[in-house]
Amino acid sequence: MDLFRRFSCSSHSGVALSTQRNSNTLNSCRGRCGYGTDSYYNCQCNSACERYGDCCSDYQAICKGSLSCKGRCGEQYNSYNKCHCNSKCSQYSNCCTDYNDHCGGGSPGATGSQKDLSSQPLISYLDEASLFSKPTFAAFIALLNNYQRHTGQAERFSSAQLAEQDTFLREVVSNTEIGRELFIFLLSKGRYSTEAEFIYDLKMMWFGLYSRSGVKDSSGFEHIFAGEVKNGKVSGFHSWIQFYQLEKNGLMNYYSHSFDGPWTTYPDVLGMQFKWDGYFKQVGSAIIGSSPEFDFALYSLCYIARPGKQCYLSLGGKTLVIQTYTWDNSYYGDGKKFIASGFPSTPRSFSHASSRNFLDL
Repeated sequence: MDLFRRFSCSSHSGVALSTQRNSNTLNSCRGRCGYGTDSYYNCQCNSACERYGDCCSDYQAICKGSLSCKGRCGEQYNSYNKCHCNSKCSQYSNCCTDYNDHCGGGSPGATGSQKDLSSQPLISYLDEASLFSKPTFAAFIALLNNYQRHTGQAERFSSAQLAEQDTFLREVVSNTEIGRELFIFLLSKGRYSTEAEFIYDLKMMWFGLYSRSGVKDSSGFEHIFAGEVKNGKVSGFHSWIQFYQLEKNGLMNYYSHSFDGPWTTYPDVLGMQFKWDGYFKQVGSAIIGSSPEFDFALYSLCYIARPGKQCYLSLGGKTLVIQTYTWDNSYYGDGKKFIASGFPSTPRSFSHASSRNFLDL
């Protein structure tokens, strides 16, 4: 499988910067998010500025709230940002959606060039008959065709489809070892008092509907596992099972991958570029070869324990990072937030990851 050819955003040299510093740039975070403290500027744009009270007035808007790469190309990594605009963001599947428009330059072979570098499908063989007949696989697959993939089209579930949600949750939580372990762990932490309470919260968190485009058109499950199409591009889509089914039916064209690891056997993590029935996905990561209960348990654990943050997991002596995002525009229950997105990646470096709090499984 071919790797992406990725090009770093060019940054200004010190000389070029010195000719552009004026009263506006001295007081703005534009192009400076995540950089270290610089006394030349009147205010700062890194996480420390919140502690010391010297952030620029546009720090919140540009560094913590911006979903665009405009004016941010090449900035240093800042965990507070909702998406990123440096040369490594494609590797970790956390680029802002307009990264290639502002930072890629449209160079041939760049991350967003939509060049098919693989003449073969991603998955060449799968013992589908024995694998997909397993209860959790069958229950998971039954859910995938219950959604309108385009945002802006309201989702409406029939009674049979609602029953399929209940079946999947029951199979995962009550009838698998990892599901039971997850509940026992969260029970011991006082997060839930009964299994019924846990299953109900999972149903709301994952299957509760919210609006991305004016109507109730999305949910955590649809976005992460089934995938969506928004503004002509694939959004979410982090399930290898959904990928396999679509590829088998001629609706998925695998282009290349940008990272592969940390394991040498399955399950593994792959950052992929592909086209789904004519709609492009710049970079989408997925755990390859895992069971539905494995993915669902890891995402659920990380969302409950580290909502909206990077969640470091130690699995078989290797480090896996799950990044989740909360949906902040609507709520369920007593102010609880739906899961907006989640995806796997590999750690940026061992030294960086080792300073984090790991969830050991």
